[in-house]
Amino acid sequence: MITIDALKEFGANTEEGLTRCMGMEEFYIQLVGTMLNDANFEKLDSAVEAGDAVAAFEAAHALKGALGNLSLTPICDPVSEITERLRGQTEMPDLSDVMPKYKEALERLKAL
Repeated sequence: MITIDALKEFGANTEEGLTRCMGMEEFYIQLVGTMLNDANFEKLDSAVEAGDAVAAFEAAHALKGALGNLSLTPICDPVSEITERLRGQTEMPDLSDVMPKYKEALERLKAL
């Protein structure tokens, strides 16, 4: 079960995230839970695997905004890096150093 304490342990800036949610803890936790089912995670993985830099950028950019708004820093940081490496690219750049960080952070978040 996702809790504020678990999110803090994960490394999320819960104070910042709660501020964006007007201090409504239940709402913030609900948004984080909803984020876990965001189709853009699968879209990003599939696009990177297929070598589709444009689709990967679109998915990463959408995730970057949502994760940033929730202050889920441990996963937002690698997604931001992926987004910037993909920006303006038509061919897939080397993401072999950052994709494992993103996937590990996503698994840690899902485990909450």
